[in-house]
Amino acid sequence: MSFESNLDRLFVLELVRVTEAAAVSAAKLVGMGDEKAADAAAVDAMRDGLNALDIQGRIVIGEGERDEAPMLFIGEEVGTGQGPKVDIALDPLEGTTIAAKAMQDSLAVIALSEEGKMLNAPDVYMDKIAVGPGFPEGIVDLDKTPAENIKAVADAKGRAVSDMLVCILDRPRHADLIKQVRESGARVKLIGDGDVAGVIATTNPDTSVDIYMGSGGAPEGVLAAAALRCIGGQIQGRLTFRNDDERARARKWGIEDLDRKYSTLDMASGDVIFAATGVTDGTMLRGVHTTAGGDKYTTDSVVMRSKSGTVRWVKGEHNRN
Repeated sequence: MSFESNLDRLFVLELVRVTEAAAVSAAKLVGMGDEKAADAAAVDAMRDGLNALDIQGRIVIGEGERDEAPMLFIGEEVGTGQGPKVDIALDPLEGTTIAAKAMQDSLAVIALSEEGKMLNAPDVYMDKIAVGPGFPEGIVDLDKTPAENIKAVADAKGRAVSDMLVCILDRPRHADLIKQVRESGARVKLIGDGDVAGVIATTNPDTSVDIYMGSGGAPEGVLAAAALRCIGGQIQGRLTFRNDDERARARKWGIEDLDRKYSTLDMASGDVIFAATGVTDGTMLRGVHTTAGGDKYTTDSVVMRSKSGTVRWVKGEHNRN
């Protein structure tokens, strides 16, 4: 049974049920200040949802390696064991700190691809730069300065550099990057967590974000690339390593060129499906809420497919029982 023959019938909408379940489970713990508990609830629900699907799934981006995570670890097999072989990248609760503090843009996220089409990225940092759709390939490059990249995007948009808004994770390691961006004349939007949502923001004119820059988790880079494959845009990434243990981890997953620049297609190729459900309210999706009567949860999701370019917005109601 091929991936293609079952794609529309099974995965595109069934995948939303998986992210909805994870989001609702995590939402019950939003604002409680316990990141681990919220993440564990999302992981449990997402795993149950995946195991109900007729797939032979393999986790390539997950909660960590087997000795670090009890479930949804890299290499874990999920699904019923029937149906097509697929690779899965996931983050059951993207933005654990955001959820714990009831802040914006926490998501339940998952991507599926044909077997062998997603980068099996180690759990290390990745330098990233991303823009939305409509630009020439290679308009931004990690080997250029922030000022050069900002100027290139501004010129392509026919706007002044002072109009550009650059999204960056608010981390001490980004102090020099933030300084360079502001010295170029551009503005900076700092986010506390959730760099998958940060990258996707470049595709949504309502956010006013023009470019995403900075380092974050490599697994999140792959998930962001999967989303951009579906809705347009481009991302470039390069793994960064703090010590020899992290370099050894990369080699364990078959990465020999540790200085390689990865394009969008390097990270997510073939036919890709990406789905996300809001856990807390954000720029792209509304979070999980309780209806006025108190008997149901409402969810807001998006599911996208790269081959067709289809984007579906899905609103759901779920009995609290």
